[in-house]
Amino acid sequence: MASILVIEDDYLMQKVAESILRREGYQVTVAKDGKDAYSHLHKDANYDLVVTDILMPFANGYEIVSHIKQNKLPMPVIIVSSVNDEAAIKKGLDLGADDYLTKPIVASELLKRVKRLLNEQ
Repeated sequence: MASILVIEDDYLMQKVAESILRREGYQVTVAKDGKDAYSHLHKDANYDLVVTDILMPFANGYEIVSHIKQNKLPMPVIIVSSVNDEAAIKKGLDLGADDYLTKPIVASELLKRVKRLLNEQ
């Protein structure tokens, strides 16, 4: 099954995303902030998908998306954030995010988009 890196600094949101994805059989690794995310990405660039928040300590989600795209890491990225204004969404997509969801997480929406990006429809 696909391997997904979830980058989220809020513990409750980590657990929600992790639970939704694990129930579908995905292997999930959780990074608690931007620094932890960089560490995971440098250790193992073989994730099939990244799900990231925007507002986090040490490196924000925009920086994570830029890092993935600039280093040509072969993984799609979904931003899941409470920041829901048009400018934030546009910025995330312009930087290379493949999708953008707003919190609170709706399990069916997250799974639909994960499956689409992993070509599992």
